[in-house]
Amino acid sequence: MKFSDYRIAPEIKEQLEVLGFKRPTDIQFKAIKPILDGEDVMAIAQTGTGKTAAFAIPTIDLIHRSRSSKYSKSKGVKCLVLVPTRELAKQIASVYRDLAKNTKVKTFGLFGGVGQDQQIATLNNGVDILIATPGRMFDLISQGALDVTGVKHLVLDEADLMLDLGFAKDISDVMRKIPQKRQTLFFSATISKKIKALAYDVVKNPIRIQISPKNPVAKTISHAIVMVEMDDKRFFLENMAKEYPEQKMVVFVRTQVRAGRVVAAMERVQIASEALHGGIEQQDRFAILDRFRNGENKMLVTTDVAARGIDIPNVDMVINYDIPDVPENYVHRCGRTGRGNKLGQALSFCSKGELQLLEDIEKYTGDTIDRYDMDKNEYLSIVKDTQDGSYNWKSLIDEANQEDGTSDIW
Repeated sequence: MKFSDYRIAPEIKEQLEVLGFKRPTDIQFKAIKPILDGEDVMAIAQTGTGKTAAFAIPTIDLIHRSRSSKYSKSKGVKCLVLVPTRELAKQIASVYRDLAKNTKVKTFGLFGGVGQDQQIATLNNGVDILIATPGRMFDLISQGALDVTGVKHLVLDEADLMLDLGFAKDISDVMRKIPQKRQTLFFSATISKKIKALAYDVVKNPIRIQISPKNPVAKTISHAIVMVEMDDKRFFLENMAKEYPEQKMVVFVRTQVRAGRVVAAMERVQIASEALHGGIEQQDRFAILDRFRNGENKMLVTTDVAARGIDIPNVDMVINYDIPDVPENYVHRCGRTGRGNKLGQALSFCSKGELQLLEDIEKYTGDTIDRYDMDKNEYLSIVKDTQDGSYNWKSLIDEANQEDGTSDIW
């Protein structure tokens, strides 16, 4: 089936063609029709499968087709998309704007960390679809600047992350402020007892959709492990960056401090990179992501702040510089590449001290991750090949050992 076969407005079909949407992904194929039919939907699908378009396309169409009837007379927001993070709100708002370009449907992303005056002015001019984080949304509702009493469609996106971040009460509060008679769309990357309980609190007789292959890492992603000692990881990242200089890489580390140290290590060997984490001001985080999207910077070093939901086009490779503490974050990290129908690669640097974390990940995915076999000579050549003059002691030790006839330093 093609998007041109769907019962959606010609203006949206034309824009889908411009954006390169030809055939729906599995989640889009299963979700769009029931949403267009007005059904509640509970959808579970792994990261990178096209969930955003699965609810954005039909909600835009529903509002576009109804503007000449009762919707045009109702005040306030008609579709509320609730998301857990500012980055995700900005990203999804951008998707909505692109898809709704040829229509008169007005979309807007609302989030904290920026001034509210301009946001209030935009809301006063009329917004049909609002993509919002809970904090700023409730701030403006309490000020009387945001009206959600006319919401006809509610979307909860990344619902599992919303629970992890403690937004369960916020979701309950939203339910009390919007009409009971509405369409509710519930999207999550993972399923658990808590997720099911939340879903059935907010949806009514939903169409249930689950895209859950045996291995939750998308089939478009080839992923592997290479054993690297903790102190040598920077040399291996340097090697990857120089081996593939034109590839766009997302490098995941465990902490904000680690992110800064990796960026500094890359700077010493003339490799440009930028750090992204929760300790950076919101506007600066947006600017860093924009530079990475635009290709101004080929390497983004980030904590798990970018592991969920952030859609950056054409990421060629994910590097797990540190193995994640939470097994499911391995899946979310890998999902930053190989999105939709595109192919991607993920490589993880695993030290001896991280083997238990790796074992936990393999239990979670239900599969053994491929190991990249590397002999000692290949490993040592990568370490010795660094341009970081601060670490010439590696070469000196090796030369001394060779002179003593003890070239094996392992």
